[in-house]
Amino acid sequence: MEEMCVNKKAYQVIKLLGHGKGGYSYLVTDGTKEYVLKQIHHEPCDYYQFGNKIESEMNDYKRLREIGIPMPEMLAVDIENERILKEYIEGDTIFDYVLRKEMKQDFVDQVKAMCERLYPANTNIDYFPTNFVVQDGILYYIDYECNNYMEEWNFENWGIKYWSQTDEFLAYVEKGKN
Repeated sequence: MEEMCVNKKAYQVIKLLGHGKGGYSYLVTDGTKEYVLKQIHHEPCDYYQFGNKIESEMNDYKRLREIGIPMPEMLAVDIENERILKEYIEGDTIFDYVLRKEMKQDFVDQVKAMCERLYPANTNIDYFPTNFVVQDGILYYIDYECNNYMEEWNFENWGIKYWSQTDEFLAYVEKGKN
């Protein structure tokens, strides 16, 4: 089994959870508990500009914590290796719910409640459905990315397009199959 270290502490890689524009997220264990380890990458992204990614992750985490967004705790940061260890929130993503046609209005209500905190704080998060996990009926934002509020990227104008089986959602699913 592959091993990855965070601040010289070894974790066994269980599986790759996902790959986003900023990094790869792995489910890892220390032999007692499971965590998410995010490895920052520097692959090009034609629609998003990054500065210092690890610094951005730390700043965004702090900003979202202050706003009160439900999300996994950041447990450790390894600046040298550009790795973040976070609490593992076990559950299905909103993407999974939409794909299975099991989406619940309660989940949309919960993200709208997040927006009621985010917008007055001049903040948007990445509303793409893979960034949200439901555990015990509670919606968690599992990414830390956030940006200053822009109406075109808010939930109502952009995110909602992927929270049901819309043309945009189905096109994304089809693109992933190719």
